[in-house]
Amino acid sequence: MKTTFSRTFTMAAVVLLAALLLVGAAFQLVVRNLMTRQTETALRDDCATVASLASAYYTEGSLSTRDFFVNLSIATQVSGADAVICDKTGKLVLCSDSPMGCSHQGMMLSQGYLQQVYREGMVLDKGMVEGLYTDTRYVVGMPILDTRTNRPVGVVVLSTPTSTAMALLDKLADAFMLVAVLVVIVAVIAISLLARRQSSPLKDMAKAASDFGHGHLDARVTVEKGHPREVQELALAFNNMASSLQKSEYQRQEFVANVSHELKTPMTTISGYVDGMLDGTIPKELHPRYMELVSGETKRLSRLVRSMLDISRMQDQESIPAERMSRFELDECVGQVLITFEQKITEKDLAVTVDFPEHTVYTRADRDAITQVVYNLVDNAVKFCPQGGNLTLGIKEGGNKAYVTVGNDGQTIPPEELPLVFDRFHKLDKSRAENRDGWGLGLYIVKTLICRHGEDISVTSQNGKTEFTFTLPLVN
Repeated sequence: MKTTFSRTFTMAAVVLLAALLLVGAAFQLVVRNLMTRQTETALRDDCATVASLASAYYTEGSLSTRDFFVNLSIATQVSGADAVICDKTGKLVLCSDSPMGCSHQGMMLSQGYLQQVYREGMVLDKGMVEGLYTDTRYVVGMPILDTRTNRPVGVVVLSTPTSTAMALLDKLADAFMLVAVLVVIVAVIAISLLARRQSSPLKDMAKAASDFGHGHLDARVTVEKGHPREVQELALAFNNMASSLQKSEYQRQEFVANVSHELKTPMTTISGYVDGMLDGTIPKELHPRYMELVSGETKRLSRLVRSMLDISRMQDQESIPAERMSRFELDECVGQVLITFEQKITEKDLAVTVDFPEHTVYTRADRDAITQVVYNLVDNAVKFCPQGGNLTLGIKEGGNKAYVTVGNDGQTIPPEELPLVFDRFHKLDKSRAENRDGWGLGLYIVKTLICRHGEDISVTSQNGKTEFTFTLPLVN
């Protein structure tokens, strides 16, 4: 399986090499064409100059004057080309490399080539000149004209080796190859460092993900500022996800531990009472009393299961479905809940204060959910209100909100405990000792239901007075 480093390196190397090859090929083609055109142009101009020089020195049917020899030698040295002079029959009479006589004198040009030169006035070709040169050359042939009759009296053939013309191209190619090799080396080093730097945080993320999967919930990824923004965003997203999963896992563990703790006490009590009645430790005349205790513990377990089902149902939805929302009288809903606690209020001789507006207050919400919220708050208030204490219920209007308040006398909740009262299974230490009916789930359910409505709930506790206040929308 290819790594990010190998993929990046291979792709960059292939693109770089392809670019260098294309640039090199295009460069050589352009330079070759340019050098060829310049060489051919220079040969044509030099050949025309030599032909004009020969025509000027042509006298009495002869091209072999001493002055012409000297000027021909100088002209060919300046141009750097080789020249041969032939008479009108194509017989070679003079070579520029040995004006006073050479082994080539007396050779004959092809009659076809000779006639082509006479016919076209100038012939440019590339190839080998048999009998004269053994290398490939650029060759230009022009007729020598009599200045008086304008008739051809001979032919001048000018040539230069293609290797000489392309010598500059070879030097440029060598320089290009040297630069290309240096560029490739530098690019390979740079690409290698860049690819490793980019793949390093990905490897760290893979390792952190593996560690996280093996139970190391504190595994995180550290990315330096020099890395690309996308890598930093990916690392940040991974760390946020890991923190969220870690928090969820801790909550799950705490939840399981709390449930196990809360189940242990009633189950132990039930088992102990039943075993005592079965083995005779508890006399038969006391069985009814202990059966009532077993029944109470069973009901407590039933309430716990019901609360757990409510929590599970609420966690499956982020908000209250629209079809469950309805318009109803909020003051009537709160009043009906209060009536259900009449017996408990009477038993504890509580003084109840109700502060509702004189007119009906309407809201739009899930009535069953709001009934459960008020029930849990009133139940909690009655439970922790001392004998003969005060219980208060109030509804106030402000802006487009209705504020419902449930309060009771009792021990002041410490400030450090207030942010925790809505957590699952959270109980004040004293409440655990004084009351075994609660599970610490009622207020958690209250906050969850209110938040599902998009509203808020708060708690205050000072000078022996505790109040819970939640909001609902006001409707006409």
